[in-house]
Amino acid sequence: MDIDLNKFRTFFSADHWAAAAGVVIDSVQEDLVQCSMEITGVHRNAGGGVQGGAIFTLADLAFAVHSNLDMVCGADVGITVGQSCSISYLKSTRGRRLIARSVCLSKGKNMAVYRISVSDDLGISIAEMIGNGFTTAPK
Repeated sequence: MDIDLNKFRTFFSADHWAAAAGVVIDSVQEDLVQCSMEITGVHRNAGGGVQGGAIFTLADLAFAVHSNLDMVCGADVGITVGQSCSISYLKSTRGRRLIARSVCLSKGKNMAVYRISVSDDLGISIAEMIGNGFTTAPK
């Protein structure tokens, strides 16, 4: 499969929430997608830690990119949307950047399951998410 990183960045630039949060698509491969986000003041909660919603937004975009790999590469399939997601926050970060890595655990015609691991630039595991996707009919 021919994967053009710029094609993914262009398609997902329409995800305004993730773009506003500063999420960047770093790399896209069939077996691994990586996105990252520099931590700024806007990502902080009232207690000074990184807000859970910011971490979820990063993990969710990695999930969206990976689960829509076939569609963005030109396959005649519909868009895959999140059916359910479960995230566990493991530790707070002292780093300056968060990195989300997505791997596919199971993929069928309409349903798929991905594990998204979020770590910081210090190598600390910050969160684990399981995302279940449903692929809609092509338009």
